[in-house]
This record gives sequence, structure tokens and C-alpha cells, in this order.
Amino acid sequence: MWTERLLQGLWDTLLMVGVSSLVALLLGIPMAVLLVTSDKGGIYQAPLLNRVVGAFVNLFRSIPFLILMVALIPFTRLVVGTTYGVWAAVVPLTIAATPFFARIAEVSLREVDHGLIEAAQAMGCRRWHIVWHVLLPEALPGIVGGFTITVVALINSSAMAGAIGAGGLGDIAYRYGYQRFDSQVMLTVIAMLVVLVAVIQLGGDRLARGLNKR
Repeated sequence: MWTERLLQGLWDTLLMVGVSSLVALLLGIPMAVLLVTSDKGGIYQAPLLNRVVGAFVNLFRSIPFLILMVALIPFTRLVVGTTYGVWAAVVPLTIAATPFFARIAEVSLREVDHGLIEAAQAMGCRRWHIVWHVLLPEALPGIVGGFTITVVALINSSAMAGAIGAGGLGDIAYRYGYQRFDSQVMLTVIAMLVVLVAVIQLGGDRLARGLNKR
């Protein structure tokens, strides 16, 4: 029974983190590209748009996840029809992770040698070609490393969400460990989270190193 409960909690955690990290990846990279290319000296200069997007990113990055989760309850109910369970947690997790990852990806994109961009412009490349064939490939190792950090942060946030009704390993640790003073349950959940984070971090680091050698 306990094995099944722990496996279900692990599955719920993986589902929350997997869906929210995938959406954060799909939204965060375009947001990072927009921040870099619309900035002063970028290939799509748009200072007003850059300031608006930057302010949006900074706003959501500055709000602690627990407060953000509570503040988004009406929006979460509107999107998924409930404020309890795994899918209810996906909404605030995604909104918290997207600007976080966008800033990390932005740093990687800004580290691309500007000489490569100038060379591509001198050869007559279109701007979207520069983004697709210069900026993103050159920044890819850093983006992968940043995405790994984002996934690890999401695991931590999912445990926090689980403690207030989202399910997953956090819910098990809170209900069956903390509230019942069962240290064995707490230690088991902690061990599972540590292993999960270690596996993801190791895999992400190896992938980033492999891309960096290309």
C-alpha cells in the first residue's frame, strides 16, 4: 500500500514538473529571444516592447511561489476548473517557471559572440535566420544548463504545492509525515526527491557538456 502511494506521489510530481517545464520551455525561449533582439543594439530594436516584456518577467520573478499560487487561484479555476490537485498546480508552476527560465536563457543568448551576428548580417542573412541559425545554436549549451536549473527549481516548488493540496510527494510528506509525526515517511520522500534532482541534474549537465563540444 505504501509503495503504491509513494509511486503515485512520484508520478504526480513528475506529471506536474514535466508539463509545467515543457510549457516553460516553449514559452521561455521565445520570450528570451524577444528580450535580446528587441534590446538596444539588437537585430529587432524595440525599446518600448523590451521594457514591457522585461517588466512582466521581473514582476512574476519577484513574487514568492507560495504567494503566487494563492494569488492565481481565480485564474487557475478559470483555466482548469479546479484549485485542487495536480493540474491545478501546473498553472502557477508554469507561470512561475516561464519568466525564471526566460531570464536564464536570455543570459545565454547575450553571451553569443556579437562578431558572429555581424558576420551573418554582412553575408546578407535575414534576421530570423540569424536567430535560428546563429543565436539559438550558439547559446544551446547554456540554454540546456538553464533549463536543468529550472526543472530542479520546479521540483522544489512542486513539493511546496503538494503541501497545500496539489498532490505529489510534497503532499505525502506533509500529510503522512509531518502531520502524523512519521519521520520514516519524511525521510523516504526526501530521499526520493534527492535522487530525482540528482538524476535530472546529472543528465542535464552531461547533455550541456556534449553540446558544448560540438
